[in-house]
Amino acid sequence: MTQSKQGADAIPPVLIVGAGPGDPELLTVKAARLLEEADVVVYDRLISPPILDMVPPGATRIFVGKAAQDHHMPQDEINELLVNLARSGRRVMRLKGGDPFVFGRGSDEAVHLAKNGIPFEVVPGVTAAAGCAAYAGIPLTHRGIAKGLRFITGHRQDDQDLDLDWKTLADPETTLVVYMGLKNVARICGELLAVGMPPELPAAAIEKGTTPEQRTVTSTLAALPDAIEEAGLGTPTLVIIGRVVALAEILGRHLAPEGDGVAALR
Repeated sequence: MTQSKQGADAIPPVLIVGAGPGDPELLTVKAARLLEEADVVVYDRLISPPILDMVPPGATRIFVGKAAQDHHMPQDEINELLVNLARSGRRVMRLKGGDPFVFGRGSDEAVHLAKNGIPFEVVPGVTAAAGCAAYAGIPLTHRGIAKGLRFITGHRQDDQDLDLDWKTLADPETTLVVYMGLKNVARICGELLAVGMPPELPAAAIEKGTTPEQRTVTSTLAALPDAIEEAGLGTPTLVIIGRVVALAEILGRHLAPEGDGVAALR
């Protein structure tokens, strides 16, 4: 997908590229090819070292990683950085963990580029929900168990309140995936329980999914916050709530050994 304005023909498009959840083999063929051609790579905190190793030796690397309450560079400054780099005539890649348009602020950056007449291209990536769940042996949907799937964010900008519609989220027949929810997991589970979600509903937390450091904790909705704390999980951690999590007990035992493209269930 390319966005351009008249007069911007001489400017190479800024590439907004999803790097997937961590495993370098989950990069798309297109993302890997474009990475080899980049002059400047502006990358996030969640880009794994093996993917950074693929950046061409002569390319400039610019780290703009963000974590909760710790922004190496504010989003407004990142937006303006991309504009200025593009105007320099270099081939600029904005490399983002997962998919740039799934809780990745990629659309914020695309809108800013468009407003400034900068052409861009978006290259989708494997989003964390799909990659981490698969590597943990958890299907996000399964016939007769989950008839729907919802993605939500467990963290709001500037620590604003999680003003989610908890009642509509409390559907045992829908798999609920929470991005960036580690800090607020107790609040999230408590709110869902308060509006009627079964306390025994299976739930899981996946730390550093698709990487060699992946750890998976399975529990119930009621017990998940304590299980996460006991395991000492850190960021990034993805939370999955729903009946499909129970399938990890079956599928996890039969995942291919680590090294064959699938991270072993821990």
